Amino acid sequence: MSKPKLLLFAVSAFLFAQCVPPSEEGFDDVYVDFTDPGIQQLYDLQDRGMSDSLMRYFHAKDATYRYLSTLAFASIKDSLALDSLVPMLYDPVDVVRVSAAYSLGQIGMQEAEAPLLKAFDRSDTSGVSRYFNAAIMEAIGKCGNENLVEKLATISTYKLADTTLMEGQAWGLYRYALRGMTDEKGTDKMLDFATDLRYPPSVRFIAANYLMRAADINLEGDDGLISLALPREDDPRIRMALVIALGKTKSERAANSLLYQYNLERDDRVKINILRALTNFDYQKTKPTVIQALNDQNISVAQTAAEFFIQKGVPEDATVYWEMAKAPGRPWQVAMPLYGAASKHLPKSFEESRRYLNWELRRQYENSPNPYQKAAALKALSNYGWNYRYIRDAAYPSDLPVVRTASVEALGNIARMPNFRSFFGGGRRVKRELSDCFRDAIENGDPGMMAVAAGVLRDPKLKFEETFDSLVILENALKGLRIPQEIETYNEVKKTLDYFRGQTPQPITRPRFTHKIPWKFVTELKDETRAVIKTGKGDITLKLMPVAAPGTVANFLEMINDGYYKGKNFHRVVPNFVIQGGCSRGDGYSSLSHAIRSELPYLHYDHGGYVGMASAGNHTESNQFFITHSPTPHLDGNYTIFAKVESGMDVVQAIQVGDKIEEIVLVEQK
Repeated sequence: MSKPKLLLFAVSAFLFAQCVPPSEEGFDDVYVDFTDPGIQQLYDLQDRGMSDSLMRYFHAKDATYRYLSTLAFASIKDSLALDSLVPMLYDPVDVVRVSAAYSLGQIGMQEAEAPLLKAFDRSDTSGVSRYFNAAIMEAIGKCGNENLVEKLATISTYKLADTTLMEGQAWGLYRYALRGMTDEKGTDKMLDFATDLRYPPSVRFIAANYLMRAADINLEGDDGLISLALPREDDPRIRMALVIALGKTKSERAANSLLYQYNLERDDRVKINILRALTNFDYQKTKPTVIQALNDQNISVAQTAAEFFIQKGVPEDATVYWEMAKAPGRPWQVAMPLYGAASKHLPKSFEESRRYLNWELRRQYENSPNPYQKAAALKALSNYGWNYRYIRDAAYPSDLPVVRTASVEALGNIARMPNFRSFFGGGRRVKRELSDCFRDAIENGDPGMMAVAAGVLRDPKLKFEETFDSLVILENALKGLRIPQEIETYNEVKKTLDYFRGQTPQPITRPRFTHKIPWKFVTELKDETRAVIKTGKGDITLKLMPVAAPGTVANFLEMINDGYYKGKNFHRVVPNFVIQGGCSRGDGYSSLSHAIRSELPYLHYDHGGYVGMASAGNHTESNQFFITHSPTPHLDGNYTIFAKVESGMDVVQAIQVGDKIEEIVLVEQK
C-alpha cells in the first residue's frame, strides 16, 4: 500500500493551473501526508469551521501547517479571519502567500482590497512572485471596488511570455464581471486577449469566457474581430465561448459566421452553443440550420435545436413543429420540446388542432413508463396555459417524486407566462387557482413540490402576496422539514417566509456538524486507485483528488463502500453543462442524514470532466455529484471539486436524463 504523502508541487497544476518544477523555491517546503495526525486534525478543524483554532497554525514552524490553515479560510469564508490572514501575505513560503491571497478573495470583503494591493510585488522583475501576483489580481476581482476595474484592465507591462501574470489579470477582470462590474476598457482588453492568437491559450480561454458570461457588455461593432478569430481557434473550449460572444453582437456578419461555423464544427459542445447563439438572429435565416440539427446523432445537440423553437418559433410553423415531434425514431428528449413549441405557438383559432395536440401530449404523459419522459410531457403541456388544471389533477397525486416536482415546475412556468393577464382575460381567477395549487404543494409535505412552489410564490414579478396570505402554512412547513435531509427545501421555504414578512432575506441555514471525516478511506487510498462509474452506456473512470478535498473524497468512498449509488439516476442533464446524479428521490431534492462541508482550494473548472459536489449553498453537500461537459469557471470557489474524469468522457457526453448508475466500484489502475 502506497503511503498517501503528496508533495505540493505534484498537485500544483490543480492549485495554480501551472506546472511548477519541484526545484522552484517554496514549493518543496510543503507536502500533505494524510497519515500525519496533525494534518488530519487540521482538516478536522476546517471541517468543523473552528476558525480560532485554525488561526493558531498561522504561526507554526511547519510551512505545510501554515499553508493548510491559511487555505482553510477559502472554504470557511469567515470574515472575522481577515485581519489575521493579512500578515500571511508576507510569509516566506510562496505557496502560503498565494493561499492567503486566494482566501482573502474568497471571503469577498472589500476591506481586503487595500492589504492585497499593498502586498502586490511591484519590484518582481524576475518573475519569482508571479503566482502570488496573479493570485492577488484574481482575489481583487472577487472583493475589490469597481473603481479598480479600469486600473486592472490597463496594465500593459506584461509580455507575451508572462503567461501567469496575464492569467491573473484576465481572471481578475472575469471575477469582476461575475459580480456585475465591467468597464469598457476591461472589455476591450478581454477582446484583445480572446481574439489574438499570439496570447497563450489559457489567457484566451479566460477572456473568451468573460465575453460569454459578462452581462450588459456592448459588443456591437466587435463582430469582425470575433468572426475572424473563431475559425482560426483550435481550442474548442475557447470556440464554445466565442460563439456565444459573437451571438451578443446580433449583426448580419455574426449570423453568417455562426452558420458557416456550424457546418464546419466537429465538436458537439460548440455546436450546442452555436444553436443557443442563433436565438439572437432572424428566425427565417437560422431555421434551416436548426432543422438540420434536429437530426443530429448527438441527442443533446438535437434537444438544443428543439428548444430553439420554443423560444424563437412562430405561429405559422406551429404545425411543422408538431409534425417534426412525431417523426419516426425521434428520441423523446427531442420530441417533447418540439411538442412544447407547437403548443406554445399554435394560433388560438386552431381550436380543433389544439384539442388533438393536447390529447397527444396527455397520452404521452399517461402512457410513458419513464418518469423523466412524463416530466418532459408536463413541461410541454405548460406551454399552453389552460392546461394548468390537467397538470394539477393528473400529476399532483402521482406516486413518482420526479413527476410531482415536475408538475409544480410546470405550473410555475404558466404563472410566469409574459402574457399571463391577456392570455387569461385578466387572469385574477386563474392566479387565485394557481395560488391555491402552490399552497397545496407547500402543505402536502413533499420536499420537491414544496421547494419549487416556494420559489414561485416569492417571485416579486408575480405578486403572489396578493393571493397567498397565510404565513402559518409556511411556518408549519418549516417545522415539519428535516435537516439536513431536506435542507434545500427548508432554505427555499424560509426565503419565501422572509419575503412575505417583508424581511431582508437571511443567510441560508447550514446543517450543524455531525459527521467526522472517515479518515481510513483516505489513508488507505492508493495512488493507483480509480473510481469507475458503471452505466448502460459504458464506464466513466475517475481520478480522485484527496489533497484538494479529503473530506469529500472520504464521504464519496464511504458511500461507494455502502453501495449507496447502485441504481441511482442521473436526474439532471443540461447539454454542454453537467450531468448530475446520486439523488435517492430522482428529482434532486434528497440528502443524507448527514451533510459534509465545502472544500474549495485554488482550483479552476477550466476543462470538462471535473467532478463536483452539488449543493444548496456552501456546506450543504451530501450525496449528489455532477460531472461537467465543458469548462464552467463561473463555479470556481463555490462548488467542491473532488475528482477528474480520466477516461469515459464520451460516456459523460452520451448520458441522458434518467440513465442509471449501475454501480460505482474501485479498481487498481495497471
